[in-house]
Amino acid sequence: MDGVVLAGRILFAILFVMSGLNHLTRLSMMSGYAKSRGLPAPKLAVAGSGIVILAGGLMVALGIYADLGSLLLAAFLVSAAFLMHAFWREKDPQARAMEQVQFSKDVALLGASLALFAFFSHAGSSLGLTITGPLFHIN
Repeated sequence: MDGVVLAGRILFAILFVMSGLNHLTRLSMMSGYAKSRGLPAPKLAVAGSGIVILAGGLMVALGIYADLGSLLLAAFLVSAAFLMHAFWREKDPQARAMEQVQFSKDVALLGASLALFAFFSHAGSSLGLTITGPLFHIN
């Protein structure tokens, strides 16, 4: 069962690790999009969010305080959903549909991040194939 959990952690985290790397290596391009969505200090926002999701993704994948990593990802997903993919602000039907898909994806991943947080925090040190146990402990 430990191998299944490890595979799930890695598969879940790949999206965030790759996205975090893209935030940091394509900073100018992604900052332009963030600016178009009305974010103040877009370059700082993109760099900061890139660091958060890269760290969170690596923490989940490697099992280094994976519960905290899950919370980092959840924090990013809340802000991404409501700040970057606010579909209700779109006038163009095609743009609205695209942003609604992205918003829904972020909300679904938020749910998964919160479920993983609870899982890691509850399983504690009995969860195998991790570098550390959880930072938080819930029963």
